[in-house]
Amino acid sequence: MTYGDVVGGRWGCRAVAVISPSKWPGSRSNTRLPSADPVSERATLFLIRRTLCSQLGEKGRSTPSPIDEILPPLTSSNEVDLQLYAFIAIIIREFVQTWYSKITPDQVFVEEVVNVIAHCTRALEQRLRNVDLESLFFDELPELLEVHVQAYRTAHRPFNPRPFQSNPREIYHSICPFPALSPVPHLESESSIQQQKENEAVYRQLLVQGVLAVLLPTEDLENDCLMAIVGQIFSEMILGGAIGGKASEPWLLWEGITKLAEAIQGRLRNKSNTQVGFDGSLTDGKGPAAFDISGRSSKSWRIGQAIQNTFWLVLQYIFLALSVARLVVITVASSTHLPSRIAPTMKVTGSVPLEDEVEPPRLTNSNTAPKGRVTATKQPILKMKMWSCAAVLLDLSVRMPWLSAAISMVQWAAVAGPGEVGNTDGILDKLLSDAIQRHILDPSLLPLLLRTARAALFPNNAPAPPRQIPSAPEQLLIRRRGAEAILSLVPPKIQEVYFGPGEERRVNEVEELLNILDDSYCNKHLMYGAVELILTRLMPELAEKGVEELLEERLS
Repeated sequence: MTYGDVVGGRWGCRAVAVISPSKWPGSRSNTRLPSADPVSERATLFLIRRTLCSQLGEKGRSTPSPIDEILPPLTSSNEVDLQLYAFIAIIIREFVQTWYSKITPDQVFVEEVVNVIAHCTRALEQRLRNVDLESLFFDELPELLEVHVQAYRTAHRPFNPRPFQSNPREIYHSICPFPALSPVPHLESESSIQQQKENEAVYRQLLVQGVLAVLLPTEDLENDCLMAIVGQIFSEMILGGAIGGKASEPWLLWEGITKLAEAIQGRLRNKSNTQVGFDGSLTDGKGPAAFDISGRSSKSWRIGQAIQNTFWLVLQYIFLALSVARLVVITVASSTHLPSRIAPTMKVTGSVPLEDEVEPPRLTNSNTAPKGRVTATKQPILKMKMWSCAAVLLDLSVRMPWLSAAISMVQWAAVAGPGEVGNTDGILDKLLSDAIQRHILDPSLLPLLLRTARAALFPNNAPAPPRQIPSAPEQLLIRRRGAEAILSLVPPKIQEVYFGPGEERRVNEVEELLNILDDSYCNKHLMYGAVELILTRLMPELAEKGVEELLEERLS
């Protein structure tokens, strides 16, 4: 057997840890270590085979079988399956095998857990194809964030002097009621804290049981032991530990914002380093290269310099105008070939109403729709809540009301003005939708996102040691670094116009914007609301029926 026999084949064959290196010719070591990079493909395959494939007939084989032939497929993409199986392997190794291996060496139960998860992921993928991701990520989730920001600022705005101030958490909870987070925990009342934790745990169990009742086949639903273990893994380790726990901590959210801003800054820096001036000359940033002025009078040199600067300025404006004209022509020409955002059986018979009081457009067949009724299946991109959410986050209506009004006027003109270029399926609408699909909702980005998430949550393919919660001064320092990272993405001139002069003032202003994530209890409302919204879009049954009704319907 050669080394090529071990590592050849598809991606599933490149994990060589199942064959002892002592059998190789000239081997000097008794063990073979995985790649130094814990998230590399080699190390990932080593982890999956050692945890999930050790009892699946791999012994005695001269060449290991590919992973996709041993384990059931999770999705239609092998790259996504690889990253998901890495998550499953870590969770089963750290949280299931630690106690199950003490009971019995049998691995059948682990296989059953993997099969249950595979059933869920395949069913979710099929449902995901029918979800309007544009509306979910750019309209509904931003609307949820906008409500959170407004409720947080209202709750933390002092209306009365200090002796008569109300608890901000109670005000927030009254504005955004969430039964699972009742009652509002008080530090001086241990019973309220304990009762709120119990209600939250029951909510997570009910949510997971409802998801499993929709996705799993009947024979798996009848296995009470399997349902209990899988439900515990999803409700406590994923929902409770990750989303309701770590992801709700303010300092962790600020750190995530800082890393994201630094990553964007790095990409922008790399892109700027590759740009070259259109004239190919080296400049000092103020104009063409300086030249020797010895022997010339100061006045004649200033005149010549002014003429030269004017010439280059005119040339730059001409170049910019030609570039913009070329972009507009190419954009308009290419928009005719972009796919329509309206379903084939639907058509727009009128303009989209802008008033909030008007009844929203309904999904109606074009043959029976009244004249003038909008039958568009999707919201125009320009009317989605991501724009108003950004304005609320930046407090635009307070800082620059004239700019907010001007943007609203431009938005209205694009959607309802001549040509309705921003209306559903208009030229601008299709261009924005195409840019979102190509640059943000690109499925090829999912494996990289899962790999990055695994590296952050499980460094070295194992749960990170419990991190000590930063002290109050350390959390303030984390928030300040986040504010500085955000400001680094904004040009200095725009900073000065929007926030005013003074670097310290600008940092304080951005820190004030980041304070919307300052309360972990309020953050839980946002996190659980987002999870519930996503699940109800994937599984509308959860919004229509209770968990007991779903289980009774499936098991009967």
